[in-house]
Amino acid sequence: MQCPYCNYKESKVVDSRHTDSNSIRRRRECESCKKRYTTYETIETTPVMVVKKDNTREYFDREKIKNGLIKSCEKRPVSIDQIEGVVSFIENEINKNYMTEVETKIIGEMIMDKLKDIDEVSYVRFASVYRQFKDINTFVNELKTILMEKDE
Repeated sequence: MQCPYCNYKESKVVDSRHTDSNSIRRRRECESCKKRYTTYETIETTPVMVVKKDNTREYFDREKIKNGLIKSCEKRPVSIDQIEGVVSFIENEINKNYMTEVETKIIGEMIMDKLKDIDEVSYVRFASVYRQFKDINTFVNELKTILMEKDE
């Protein structure tokens, strides 16, 4: 690893920590200037393509999921750590199942399953956009489903 301060090519690892399931944070010290800096080591995975409803494809982007969750959880008692946890869980599930392509339907259902356990209001917000509720009846039907599951 090249030092960002003096460009010396040798450094030693002072500390290593897992940041999430796919990354390791390393504190390094340059053997020449003795300054410390941080690097992150991540597992290189095969890019996953997301198949959208209109059959177009784009690269999986965890930031899109994170931004959608932030919008649904706005003004709710859901922490950024919980949102990050959901995003990491979904990303890991997709990678673990060796999927090179995944439909948005599968991703949306995984998000809703996790969100339902965290905050029901955020779940309904996300579901209303994801399932494109056309009228109040579909919205009420979704609420009834949640209430029936809660009673069981």
